[in-house]
Amino acid sequence: MPVYKEQGIVLRAVKLGEADKIVTILTQGSGKVRAVAKGIRRTRSRFGARLEPFTHVSLLLYRGRSLDTVTQAEIVSPFTTVRADLGLIAAGETMVEAADKVAEEHERNVQLFLLLLGGLRSLEARPADPAAVAECYLAKLLSLSGFHPSLGACAVCGAAGPHASFSAGQGGSVCDACRGPEAGRVAPEAVAWLGGLARARLAEAGAMTPPFPVRREARAMLYGFVEYHLERRMRSFALLARQPESAPRPQPAAAL
Repeated sequence: MPVYKEQGIVLRAVKLGEADKIVTILTQGSGKVRAVAKGIRRTRSRFGARLEPFTHVSLLLYRGRSLDTVTQAEIVSPFTTVRADLGLIAAGETMVEAADKVAEEHERNVQLFLLLLGGLRSLEARPADPAAVAECYLAKLLSLSGFHPSLGACAVCGAAGPHASFSAGQGGSVCDACRGPEAGRVAPEAVAWLGGLARARLAEAGAMTPPFPVRREARAMLYGFVEYHLERRMRSFALLARQPESAPRPQPAAAL
């Protein structure tokens, strides 16, 4: 059918011509979709702000040869809180960029959609450490993509850890007998925290902040592992790494 319904999360949008945009949307049933939103940049556009990044939307689309066309869009969840805070924006940008790099066009991936939706919902709750939520999301994305790092045993021989070396190319922690020339020395505490982060629920990750030296080392391992196995540079990592590790965030006032 040339016209189809979907729900999805807007990953990014780029200008097209004088009034249009090409929006990239991770949908629940059709994978990643690139579609034209005609007239969206006009003041009286019927789409308004419904197709901004991070927005969870219900869509009606017309299937085209190279690009689909958005004919109708309704907001399911605006995630306005995420777009109003720099730390939350940095975490959200990391999530949508990683999803964009992993997802294939028109290839159904419900687990990826649900992981991204869960990540944005966790950020909307204003966690104490949004970056930790994004890093937990990255660890789960690696597992979903078949690249889960070995953290409790040697990635080469399977010898039980903890081990004091880590190599993205070798698959994670490696013992002294197996470590290659590219493997770096790491603290067992950093490996243990990264393992705990990978097992944690997204909603819990924002309260797991460790001491700064442990966090810095674990972050370097995770970021390097992600870029190595996704074979992509992650532009959002630079901003995410600058966010405070444990800045308290005010909670919304209770309704009277």
